[in-house]
Amino acid sequence: MVFPQRYMFHNSFHHFCNMSIVYISTGSNLGDRIAHLQHGLDATAAIGHVLAISSVVETPAVGFEGNPFLNACFTIDTRLAPALIMQKLLDIEQSEGRSRTQGDGYQNRTLDLDIIFYEDFVLDIPNLMIPHPSMTQRRFVLQPLCEIAPNKQHPVHQKSVKALLDECADNTPLSTLEEQLRHPIYAKLSAHTFICVEGIIGCGKTTLTKILAQNLGYKTIEERFEENPFLPKFYRNPKRYAFPLELSFLADRFNQINENSEQLDLFQSGTVADYHMSKSLVFAQNTLNEDEYPLFQQLYSLMSKSANQPTLCIFLRQTPQRSKTNIKKRGRSYEQNIGTDYLEKLAKGYDQHLPFLQKRMQVVSVDISALDFVLNLEDLIQLLKKINLQLDEA
Repeated sequence: MVFPQRYMFHNSFHHFCNMSIVYISTGSNLGDRIAHLQHGLDATAAIGHVLAISSVVETPAVGFEGNPFLNACFTIDTRLAPALIMQKLLDIEQSEGRSRTQGDGYQNRTLDLDIIFYEDFVLDIPNLMIPHPSMTQRRFVLQPLCEIAPNKQHPVHQKSVKALLDECADNTPLSTLEEQLRHPIYAKLSAHTFICVEGIIGCGKTTLTKILAQNLGYKTIEERFEENPFLPKFYRNPKRYAFPLELSFLADRFNQINENSEQLDLFQSGTVADYHMSKSLVFAQNTLNEDEYPLFQQLYSLMSKSANQPTLCIFLRQTPQRSKTNIKKRGRSYEQNIGTDYLEKLAKGYDQHLPFLQKRMQVVSVDISALDFVLNLEDLIQLLKKINLQLDEA
């Protein structure tokens, strides 16, 4: 399961008692605009759980001469009262270099954070009106808000956000950016520009790799097992084809990693791989004979010296029995004869191999035996929280 480009976590988080959903608009037209929006979003996560994030739109400054604005909307789930939330939003703005003044009006700003809705509250107190009094006249608010809450009713106008957008007289041109705001749950992972995911066959490495890459804006390196001509032959005759299989995988992993390091582009500043190159040693130790393995080790040592290395390895601990079930479900014909005993050997091999990885990078080892992060969004959130907890402890 891969998150959509605009995040929607309503069902995952809105189950707490006395929680309120707050709809927030954010904008910036000074400095690194997308970075200001991202910093604001990350900081807002301390107020409550971020539920949904819209796309980012660009619009010219309206009402004054200034740089174009980037705008977006997001929702949070919180127990805090409206006035306290607004004060915290002002503190976040100030941390990004903005200081609101009386009669702020139209002006350049590093970061703007406004409460649009707080549940169905109607509130008019000094320095805070909810719903936001200008929202119905601002396409740059309504359009991104409509992405994540089209059916939300305006408690005064008694119209949906979609209806308000359809009726909006503001014809200011908007363009949607390809670049997306990252959900705050990925903030700690974004400190690593090369991440690998490891674990035994069938634990969900490739699925997690795709999820992380999409949400971090990174490239993926996925093992090209389906293109390996020796793999089906190995499963039919392991003794005969083990050595050419392991050599071919080692060479392909080496080539993929080196090619990737040369191809990173402006919009994809990092990489997530569904393997670490040293998995070749784990598998080779289980498949090669006592004469072949030392030679293979020498080849690995020579090749790995010039290969780019991850700074973080996420190791997924899955039981051989659950992995076997997952293998059956995905239905690759050449994998169907993989036995639980072979998976148990791999699990032991990885346990012995972890110190090797820990000497070379940060390793986060997560037990996922009780999680189904492929089909269950709440389990995915739990997995990400477990990863973040270990990153905090490092």
